[in-house]
Amino acid sequence: MNILDHLSLEPSSADLVINVGKVTLGEKNREKLAASQREQERNKIAIAACSLLNSGGGVICMEMADKHYFSKNMEIGQDLEKCLGNFVDPFPFQNYFSTLSQGEYYFIFVKSWGNRDSLEHSSIIPRICSQNVNLYERSGTRTLNMSPSMVSNFLKNKKRERAVKRAENSPPKKVLKVVNLDLEENDPVALVFQKDSLEREEVLPFSESMLVEFKQFSTKNIIKYIKETISKYIPAFANTEGGYLFIGVEDSTWKVKGGCKKIVKPDVLRKVIEKKIDDLPVEHFCSHRYPIKYKIKFLEVYDQGELYGYVSVVRVEPFCCVVFSEEPVSWFVKDRHINRLSTKEWMDMMLGADSVSPGEIKYNPDSLCQELFSEHEGLEELMKEQMCKEECSQGVLIFSRSWAVDVGLQKNQKVLCDALLIAANSFPVLYTVLREPFPYGEDYSSCTAFTLKQKLVNTGGYTERLCIIPRVLVLNSGRDSEIPRSPGQPILYPSLYKVTKQEITNLLQSLVIVLLSFRSFLSDLVGHEVLNLLTIEQYNVVSKNLHKSPKLFVHGFPGTGKTVIAMKMIEKIKNEFSCEKEEILYICENQPLMNFMRKKDICNAVTRKRFMLSTFKEVKHIIIDEAQNFREENGSWYDKAQEITQKNGVSQGILWIFLDYYQTSHADNSGLPSFQYPQEWLTKFVRNADPIADFIKQNMETIKTHLPINIPSGSLRMLDKACWSSGVPGVCEIRKNLTRQQIVARVAEECKKLFQMGYSSKNIAILVSTLKDIEDYEKLLNQATKKIRGLKICFNSEESNCIVLDSIRRFSGLERNIVFGLNPQTEVLDVSYNLLVCLASRALTHLYILYEGNGMVKF
Repeated sequence: MNILDHLSLEPSSADLVINVGKVTLGEKNREKLAASQREQERNKIAIAACSLLNSGGGVICMEMADKHYFSKNMEIGQDLEKCLGNFVDPFPFQNYFSTLSQGEYYFIFVKSWGNRDSLEHSSIIPRICSQNVNLYERSGTRTLNMSPSMVSNFLKNKKRERAVKRAENSPPKKVLKVVNLDLEENDPVALVFQKDSLEREEVLPFSESMLVEFKQFSTKNIIKYIKETISKYIPAFANTEGGYLFIGVEDSTWKVKGGCKKIVKPDVLRKVIEKKIDDLPVEHFCSHRYPIKYKIKFLEVYDQGELYGYVSVVRVEPFCCVVFSEEPVSWFVKDRHINRLSTKEWMDMMLGADSVSPGEIKYNPDSLCQELFSEHEGLEELMKEQMCKEECSQGVLIFSRSWAVDVGLQKNQKVLCDALLIAANSFPVLYTVLREPFPYGEDYSSCTAFTLKQKLVNTGGYTERLCIIPRVLVLNSGRDSEIPRSPGQPILYPSLYKVTKQEITNLLQSLVIVLLSFRSFLSDLVGHEVLNLLTIEQYNVVSKNLHKSPKLFVHGFPGTGKTVIAMKMIEKIKNEFSCEKEEILYICENQPLMNFMRKKDICNAVTRKRFMLSTFKEVKHIIIDEAQNFREENGSWYDKAQEITQKNGVSQGILWIFLDYYQTSHADNSGLPSFQYPQEWLTKFVRNADPIADFIKQNMETIKTHLPINIPSGSLRMLDKACWSSGVPGVCEIRKNLTRQQIVARVAEECKKLFQMGYSSKNIAILVSTLKDIEDYEKLLNQATKKIRGLKICFNSEESNCIVLDSIRRFSGLERNIVFGLNPQTEVLDVSYNLLVCLASRALTHLYILYEGNGMVKF
């Protein structure tokens, strides 16, 4: 019987809810159950608990088998409580489980597993929970089933040992392999192992030890007994120092008993033992992939000169990596199904990746370090000298051309670079490296350190004590490279502010959040600050060295965050080059996107038409967005942008162009050059819900197959590199053969439902094909929705708290949670699918496309 058949995930719940069916609760009631039923119920709850602990938490729901047994403070039963408690040891039961009875049902609320509950234990408890790890080791004369903390340490130590062996280029140790005959002659165990026979009741000249285990033969089911014994003791010896398993010797007296020859058949048992050992699950850290090395002997046992039976002896050598008695048992939830981890998955999750390696200070990022060290002679030696002064042996030194720019401050051009040291048992230090001393250099470093500390706490969510010590260094200044602090009493922090080994990971995680966070467009809608995180792909673009990449073409699919990155780059340019906002120009094709950017008040923003009709003497840097929809009118906009950013006698300005040929809305010449280099791609979809993303993907595949005449073929090949995010629910509804009145009625009906669900006008956009369609639909929509309280429809409105009614082309580059596309049509057949991609990608979670007649006329 498969126990998973008795577990089900509630599909309609907003949380992970696992229903385990009927369960008997209460200590007295559970004592009356048959052992098999008690075990089955306990196993169901164990699997559910393990799955939820490893999958972000959730709820275990069960129906009480005895519906008359009800109490608000009902106990679940000691065996169930102990079973759950074993998962979260060494923490108290209540740290991870809460219980509540409601009518005939009983709920166990499960918190997500994590080791932050106690810094004291965070370095030793495992990263995931397991129902059974099935790992044994020897401890003295005992064979121990490893506890969670033992497993964590055991795996880390084994992996560290293998790393040392790889470095020494030596084979795994074989302490039992005889290399010295004198040693073997003095080892009584080895001497007995070399014999062919023993006398019954003979006392062996050694006792049980870490290397020796005595067992006796079971006469009831010898095959089953042998298998169980082998699966426990052979892994234990292999995982420790190797050893000998004697079967047929009494452990308390060391007397040879043997197994009767009528029961013990050496040829049969040898095959059973060999198969069992060869089938034991193993996992390697090394490349050698050695098997378990062992030798089996059956020593004849004589009683008064006659053959009585046999003693079985298995000698096993220490294993290079890890041997399990059975595959570990651990569960998780994926795609709303309960799954068991494979041994490899379990090992990968248990070991994870340590933030920093012991015994070294890592310099990161490696590519930037190499650039800085090659550009500035003596910098590497200067930083090594500082690391020696700090006397820290484990941590990370994170370089940046300007940590000030990274935290939103302006860069000082006299600063070569900054480096943030986060090391175990040390205060965090921010090094600011100067070309030469300058006034207020110390203030600059202190301000950067202060801002970084504030962001780590307020944005990154770091909760431990924290300080960042600023240090100003001058490159190639002789012996005194560090600039003394200004007169006055410096603040000396207590040692509690030093970062412990356990806190390094948390601090680095907070630092990642600081570096990847940006202000979401949602902030303007909800009225307070909402932060999103950049993807690694987006961050790689944002973190480019502007001095080495003054010109760049950024191709990005719909929903990959091109406008977000454009805004981040404007902020970076402003800080990197100490610019005024009038010196940075943002250009787009449509007025709504221009108005949106003007509200940010971070630069000057114009449409392409205004750009071609005006002069911009103050502008040094240009960011162009949605360039695929530009037109070559009144001259070449591209040539003009290049001319502005490459003025004679002035250092080259920034010219970054963002585009997506899949959202091209016309067949005219866009004015983009055929040779677009250097170039970056954004291929990870991060904005749209799954059903909407699927619809976009289908239409993009069609565009790639039926290439529009005005789009370069090479630019569409990047679709093969697309990475589609998943897991975000949403709605994508397409209806055809509707009259205009039916379309309007459908919009009104859906808006009413959405408002009842808590949405408001500012979450919705209604998009049509042309300006004439806006005129045709506006009056009808206002009439159909006039009875919906709080609903307001505006065309091209600056007011955010209304439903936007606009054309698909004009709304390009903007987004709303809910988008209605009313009869999307285009007279230019070449870009009909592009229009659908542009429409669909404006919707975050809900997309409704309503057609008059049979749908869009396409290729």
